[in-house]
Amino acid sequence: MNKKTGGLVFFGIIGLTLYAFGVSFFEAIWSFPSFSLVPLMVVALLGTGIFITFYLGFPQIRYFKHGLKVTRGVYDDPNEAGDLNHFQALTTALSATVGIGNIAGVATALYYGGPGALFWMWITAFFGSALKYAECTLAVEYRDFDSKGMTAGGPMYTIDKGLGKKWRWLAIVFACFAVICSFATGNAIQSFTLSDQLYSEMTQMLGNDHFLTVKHVITDSYNVSIQQIINGILIAGIAGLVIIGGIKRIGNVTSYLAPIMAAIYFLAAVLILLFNLNDVPSSFAKIISMAFNPPAAVGGVAGGTLLVIMNTMLWGVKRGLYSNEAGQGSAPIAHSTAKTEYPVREGVVALLEPFIDTIIICTLTGLTIIVTGAWQHTEFYTTRIDPSFAGEMLNGSLLTSLAFKEGLSWIFPYGDKIITLGVLLFAISTVISWSFYGDRATEYLFGETAIPVYRSFYILFVFIGAIASLEAIWAFGDAALGFMTFPNLISIILLSGGLKKMTNSYFELEHKTFK
Repeated sequence: MNKKTGGLVFFGIIGLTLYAFGVSFFEAIWSFPSFSLVPLMVVALLGTGIFITFYLGFPQIRYFKHGLKVTRGVYDDPNEAGDLNHFQALTTALSATVGIGNIAGVATALYYGGPGALFWMWITAFFGSALKYAECTLAVEYRDFDSKGMTAGGPMYTIDKGLGKKWRWLAIVFACFAVICSFATGNAIQSFTLSDQLYSEMTQMLGNDHFLTVKHVITDSYNVSIQQIINGILIAGIAGLVIIGGIKRIGNVTSYLAPIMAAIYFLAAVLILLFNLNDVPSSFAKIISMAFNPPAAVGGVAGGTLLVIMNTMLWGVKRGLYSNEAGQGSAPIAHSTAKTEYPVREGVVALLEPFIDTIIICTLTGLTIIVTGAWQHTEFYTTRIDPSFAGEMLNGSLLTSLAFKEGLSWIFPYGDKIITLGVLLFAISTVISWSFYGDRATEYLFGETAIPVYRSFYILFVFIGAIASLEAIWAFGDAALGFMTFPNLISIILLSGGLKKMTNSYFELEHKTFK
């Protein structure tokens, strides 16, 4: 099958389906099949993660230490093929994963699924580490190089080269949804959240009636302010300056930006937890207990306890996937750029990501929301624990902002500004990194000449996201994530035999440091 023709046909099918059935048709991937308590997506992600974990002998535990050594650069050889060193490849991938999912995504999981959702995010991360190892190792093994000598890799190349041309249709499906996902989860959701946070800050200073903040009615269901338009222009401009420079500029920016943003957020969250240290053990207990026994009888909640548990699990898995992207297939595109002759060497770097992203950063966010009591401002709390709670309902970054404001009030009254800074850094870094993912998927489908066109539309979507409606973007973004995931998981399973041989061969070698 011709990739260009296949891509155009498939994009056409997606467009016609959207027109005929709407976003809900695609969003149903997270609830399919409707008669099952456990959605197929949950089974596929956790099932494949569990399979790879046992088949390879718990690589996320056995090779964790080796991954740290590789990341530190002790084996780096600048003469090996690739574009980025191991640390830059890791930070580029982390810049895409350590983003809004860590601030707004965790808050959303708690908003709908309660504290127990965080437990299922941990489970997704643990088995996701094995998936990261598998998909990124395969991405380096089957990567290609374009006419300029730049790396071209990811699940579309893994499927095409590893499984053969008879599976090319699956590679095309993945690449198409990767492009769509880059515009939604990697782009518009990030710019929307950042713009919304900046707008909230401006209304606090200027009020809702200022000419910058007053919202003008465009349609019955849509309104926008001048402030949001300005936000969109600024965010798009900043992202564009980096994106146009390609992967090497992206790698250089993210290698500095990712550690800085993670350190600021980490330190602020730790300070909150230290101040509320006595409440941390009970918060962990709440997370565990509500993962398996969430309240279901208060506020007229329909369905039994099992349905509530499945809702909590679903939100944990969805936001866990959105947070660390394990099994989704995006991170392998970044890791395929690594300077290495050993695919496994980059795989052990990749398995660190879910630990950093979900186990550390997302846990800090979740605990902060719980120990400060901010989680009471959620739909879960008011419908299943205390229907009489009269506080304002807060979701996304606004819920996390409240937690940081309350949690840091013993030091200074502007703790919520850290979230504003975090959203700023996280969102921009994610937008920058995801542009490369879509860039590679576009090249796979349509060739190098299509890249400038893609980048132009990508920057335009940064602006559109800043002034758009959150609900529609989240819905289609979640759907695109799901549809990206299945082709990637299929390739991991079918190539698991070769993956095991590569793993065994690599760890039989004597690993000498490069001098």
